Amino acid sequence: MDDAPAAPAPPDEGALRALVPRVLAGLVRRGEDFDAAEDALQEALLEALRVWPEHPPRDPRAWLTTVAVRRLVDARRSAAARVRREDATWAEPRPGAVEEGDDTLLLLFCCCHPDLAPASQVALTLRAVGGLTTREIADAFWVPEATMAQRISRAKRTLRGRRLDRPGDLAVVLHVLYLVYDAGHAGRVDLAAEAIRLARQLTLATDEPEARGLLALMLLHHARLPARSDDAGRLVPLDRQDRTRWDTRQVAEGVRVLQSALAARTDDRPPGRYQVQAAIAALHDDAASAAETDWPQVLAWYDDLVALSGDPVRQDPAAVLGRAVAVGHVLGAAAGLRETDRLRGVLDDRHRWHAVRGYLHELAGDLAAAAEAYAEAAQRATNAAEREHLVLEAARARAGRVRPVR
Repeated sequence: MDDAPAAPAPPDEGALRALVPRVLAGLVRRGEDFDAAEDALQEALLEALRVWPEHPPRDPRAWLTTVAVRRLVDARRSAAARVRREDATWAEPRPGAVEEGDDTLLLLFCCCHPDLAPASQVALTLRAVGGLTTREIADAFWVPEATMAQRISRAKRTLRGRRLDRPGDLAVVLHVLYLVYDAGHAGRVDLAAEAIRLARQLTLATDEPEARGLLALMLLHHARLPARSDDAGRLVPLDRQDRTRWDTRQVAEGVRVLQSALAARTDDRPPGRYQVQAAIAALHDDAASAAETDWPQVLAWYDDLVALSGDPVRQDPAAVLGRAVAVGHVLGAAAGLRETDRLRGVLDDRHRWHAVRGYLHELAGDLAAAAEAYAEAAQRATNAAEREHLVLEAARARAGRVRPVR
């Protein structure tokens, strides 16, 4: 008895996901409405899942573009019929040949439209450019899927009727990518890796040093990921991490990218915020141990960072708080604590302010004050892993055990 013919293989999901932003970007670039273009593309994807197993196209991107354009035309004709307009009112777009190249970056700029709130810019970027599903984005941000769906729908409604064929502000795009990276590694989707992928694409399309600075910053931080938690899943702070577990290739790439960005600096164009932050991260990554960190250099870069703001205490308190740690190592813990006092009333309701004060009290040898500060930080922490870490820090300090470092 002959074997039954094998069922056609389904299209590769990863390949389809990679095509989505490129096709969507092409539709938007030609002037299609964002929301309508995405709906048409979703219909084209469903058709691809039905047709491709038995009839794979020679050019999948052109196939998806053509089918999506047909769906847009059909939708326009239906709308015209409903309002009794002539079909001629809606001119059918000519599919033509698909242009070579990748319009993903244009789509990224469209998703970072200044009329959108930052949360909407991030969500729309992950949906349209990253190709993530609404459920994946919701899981990554720990919100219900329905909430994220509403957020994305509101963003698309805001863009409805606008022509999105002009690039937006690069500074906004960099900020959105930073927010995507800063969202961390929670959920099923590694948002940090997705942000790195998008930032890498951006550096290929612009010579702006800050774009390279942001990519370097992401790489230098991401290189430490394997050492950020122990075998039990507990948080491991930077000075206790096993540095042999850091990704040395990512560190080397981050340093190379940073050096190329810093090479473009001039007297009238000093390094921007992301380049300075990357330089600080590079100094930490370059140290063979926490004790060998070049704290005077770190402090010098922090001085440059806070100088970028007219009122750093209110405009960039995170930089002032980071500088306080560097001051503590260079000028003494008491000086570092005085620096944190500048932020009282601005950050004293945040767990990081109390955690830094605990660290500086411990640096000064005052374990009792450190324990109290760590306990205050634990009460304010919203992340479970950070809260557990701070509770353990408070207990250790109360027991009189000195902070271990590597």
